[in-house]
Amino acid sequence: MASVDNRIPVWLDCDPGHDDTFAILLAAYHPAIRILGISTVFGNASLEKTTRNACSILTSISRSHSIPIYIGASHALHRPTMHAPTDIHGESGLDGTDLLPTPLVGPNTSVDAVTAMSTALRSCAPGTAWVVATGSFTNAAALFIQHPDLVTHVKGLSLMGAAFGNGFTPAILGTVDGVPRVGNWTQFAEFNVLADPEAAHAIFSNRELAGKTTLIPLDLTHMVLTTEQVRDLILYGPEGKEAHPKLPQDGSQGKTTLRTMLVELLMFFAKTYADVFGITEGPPLHDPLAVAAVLTGLVGTPLEEYQIPFWDFTPGSVEKHRERFEVTVVTEGSYEDARVNGAKTGMTVAKLLPEGEEGVRIPRGLDIPLFWKVLEECVSRADEANARGEDVLPN
Repeated sequence: MASVDNRIPVWLDCDPGHDDTFAILLAAYHPAIRILGISTVFGNASLEKTTRNACSILTSISRSHSIPIYIGASHALHRPTMHAPTDIHGESGLDGTDLLPTPLVGPNTSVDAVTAMSTALRSCAPGTAWVVATGSFTNAAALFIQHPDLVTHVKGLSLMGAAFGNGFTPAILGTVDGVPRVGNWTQFAEFNVLADPEAAHAIFSNRELAGKTTLIPLDLTHMVLTTEQVRDLILYGPEGKEAHPKLPQDGSQGKTTLRTMLVELLMFFAKTYADVFGITEGPPLHDPLAVAAVLTGLVGTPLEEYQIPFWDFTPGSVEKHRERFEVTVVTEGSYEDARVNGAKTGMTVAKLLPEGEEGVRIPRGLDIPLFWKVLEECVSRADEANARGEDVLPN
């Protein structure tokens, strides 16, 4: 009798992107996650570049044959093509290392991304699969617009995006030109939402979908910084640099090529965050938190040991009742209005709902040391696959 696969089915939609690299790694090698596929979207670079980057990342972790990649949207639902930014992720979207391999396998072009997503999700039992989106929300919104029955079918939607400020968490969101800001792309807007505010609105205005949505904003991700201690963990593993005396002790080389590559990417990311936002402890690692957020609600299930606590209540509150929010998005204004003229395009506002009412889940904290431990364990599993010298077979 075949054993039951209790892992969580996850479709990952992304725009690699330095932090997307770690989202892919976590989804590909976490023992409680069964990754269904990856779709790419415009964002941190052009669609052509984010797609190639995704293929290269899978090659670097020996998963290029076992995880299919599909090409998604090159622009927003109702807006012209956005000029890809270069100040954070560089020209390629993954600047900072020469260790990214040439992709062994390219994207699957037999169907479009939304069709591939729909097919994969329908193959899962109702109420089990998650969609995780770490780039613009364009593909995710298109999925539920074109296939509205999937709103009922999926377990949840986890999004990295938005920013709220006003003390939502203790995180420092950064300063540009001496002015504190809420957003990371404009004074008011986080990049993924600004890239396609209509897509964000389509998700948050769908009451049933909003009730299944977890939103990971900058207010949370800026609490999870890749400090020097974290970079050493990724470079050398939990045993530390002292266990590797033959390696350079300056943090320039890890115990495997993959680890060196990952930290080179982080160091580029760290420099751009320090230069642009004045955040010098280390860059926030946004995207893998949206993957980790599916590892919730596992107490009392066969996957209980893999739970990563995310706290959806006000820190310090006595009752610790769960919070849910109504999220609205400013859609008025063009990209240029937002960047040049100070428009609030892409700004998000969260309204706390009455206790017990369904809405968007926006965690205010998580078990950060456990998150880093779990992420390093996934790096170790990728190391083991790479050491075997063969691509991991489909599972």
